[in-house]
Amino acid sequence: MIDEIQVKDVALIREASLSPSPRLTVLTGETGAGKTALVSAVKLLVGERADSSYVREGAKNAEVRGRLFPSDPAAEELVAVRKVSADGRSRATINGAMASVSELARTVGPLVELCGQHEYQSLLKPAEHGRILDGWADLESTVGAAFREALADARAAEAALEELRATANASNAQLEEARFTLQQIEAVNPEGGEYEETRDWLARAEHAEVLARNSHGAAEALSGDGGALDALNTAISLIEEASRADESLAPFAASLREICFVVEDVSRDMAGYCDAIDFDGESLAAAQERMGQLMGLMRSFGPTMEAIFERWDEAAALVGLVDDADENLARAEAAVEAAEGALAEAAAAYDAARIEAAPRFAAAVNEVLGRLEMGTAALVCTVEPLPRESWSAAGSASVVFEFKPGASMQPRPLARIASGGEISRVMLAIKVALGAKDGTETLIFDEVDAGVGGSTANALAAVLAELAESHQVIAITHLAQVAVLADTHYTVTKTAGDAPETALTPVEGDERVAEVARLLSGTATETSLAHARELLGQ
Repeated sequence: MIDEIQVKDVALIREASLSPSPRLTVLTGETGAGKTALVSAVKLLVGERADSSYVREGAKNAEVRGRLFPSDPAAEELVAVRKVSADGRSRATINGAMASVSELARTVGPLVELCGQHEYQSLLKPAEHGRILDGWADLESTVGAAFREALADARAAEAALEELRATANASNAQLEEARFTLQQIEAVNPEGGEYEETRDWLARAEHAEVLARNSHGAAEALSGDGGALDALNTAISLIEEASRADESLAPFAASLREICFVVEDVSRDMAGYCDAIDFDGESLAAAQERMGQLMGLMRSFGPTMEAIFERWDEAAALVGLVDDADENLARAEAAVEAAEGALAEAAAAYDAARIEAAPRFAAAVNEVLGRLEMGTAALVCTVEPLPRESWSAAGSASVVFEFKPGASMQPRPLARIASGGEISRVMLAIKVALGAKDGTETLIFDEVDAGVGGSTANALAAVLAELAESHQVIAITHLAQVAVLADTHYTVTKTAGDAPETALTPVEGDERVAEVARLLSGTATETSLAHARELLGQ
C-alpha cells in the first residue's frame, strides 16, 4: 500500500507530494494539467525503463520517492527512490541500499499496478490469463503446485537419462584414458594416510643408527654411573645436611627431588626408544619401494594424494557407467516413465480444475460488466489442453480470455477487438472479481472512465468504490460521479508561462464542492454547486 509518493522535476512537475488514503483516492483537473505526468512518475517507481524525456526541462535529474507499507503486518516499511539524470542514466535505492532497476521492479512492481488504457499489457498476454484464473479459483497452491512439482520431477528424470546416454556414448579416447587411470591407480591401491605414514617411517629408518646412538647416549648421561641422577642425588644430600642448620634450604632439596623424577622418566623413555629401534634391511627396502610407487602416482595423477583419489573416483564412475550402461539406462528410462505418468495425472487434475473454474470466473467478471452497462458484451474464458511438448510451468493447457462485444458476435482475443475503453473496463471487472485474491495491493487507474457518461458513469463509480474495499485505488478521472465517492481528493493544475509547472493540491470542503461542480458543468455555477453538494451528501 502506498503511504506517500514524492515527485521532483519529472516532466512538467517541479515538485509534488501525494499521500493517498488506504481506499479510494481521485485526481481531477483540466485536460493537459499534467495528470499523466504523475503516472509517468509512478512508472519510474515500479521499475519501468526510463530516458531523458522523464526529466523536466532545465533540471539535472528527476527523482521519485515512494514510501510503501505491505499489507502483511510482518513486512517492513519499504522506501524506494528512483533518480533519472538528464543524460538518461538511472539510479535506484531500496531502504537506502543501492538497487538495480530489475530489483526495483521485483520489489515494488508486484505491489503497484498501473491500469491505464496503455498499461494493460498483462491482460493482452494469454500467458497471464492462466495466472489470473488460478488466482481467482485458488488453484495456484493446490493442483497448480502439484503439476509444477511433477513437471520438475519429470524434467529432472529426463535430464538424468540424457546424462547417462551422453556418458554411455563417451568417446573411445575418454574411456581408454579412464580405464588406464583406473588400472594404474588400482595396481598400487593406495590407502588414505598411507603416504604420510610411509614417509615418517622412512625418515626414522634411514637415520636408525643416529637415533639409536643418541637415544642410548642420552639415557646413559642421565642415569648411568656418574650421570645426571648421581650428581642430583649428591646435591640433594648436601643440601639436606645443611638444612639441619638452616631450614630455609629445605625447599631447594625438595625441588631437586622433583627434577630427579622428571630425569628418571626421560631416561627410561630414551632407553625404551633405543630398544624399540629395529629397522631391518628388508623392511627398509619394502618401504622405499612403496614410497616410490606412491610418488609415481603423484607425478602421474597428483600433485597430491587427494587429487589421486579424486581421479580414481572419476575414472571408476565413468568406467562403471559404461560397463553397466544397459542396466543404468533401463533404471533411468523406468524413472522417466514413472515421472511422466505422475505428471500426466497431475496435468489431468490441473486441466479439469481450470475447465471447471473457467465459466464460473467468466460469469463473475460478466456480472461486473453488466453493472458497468456494457450491454451484452461478455468475457469468454476458454481452456484448451496442450500437447505434452508444450507443457511448461504455466500449465498443461492454454487459458485464453476473449471478448464478445455483443451476444451475436463471435468471441475474439482482447487485443484484436476490444477498444481502449473496453479493455479498461474489462480489467476493472476482473480486478473486482478477484477481490482480495489479487496479489496487487495498489491499483492506479488512468482515465478508466474515458468516453463514459450518464448512468454508466454512476455504475463505474460504484464499481471503483467496491474495488477500493479490497485494494488501495488511485483514480485519475474526469467524472464527478467517481470524484464524490473518493476518501481523498486531489486537484492537478498547471501554471501558465514558458516553463509551466504542475501542482497537486488536496481539496476539502467548499474547494471540493467547487471542483465537483467544475467536473459537472465546466464552471462553478449555482446550479452545478447545488448539484455537487447533493452528490457529496452535504
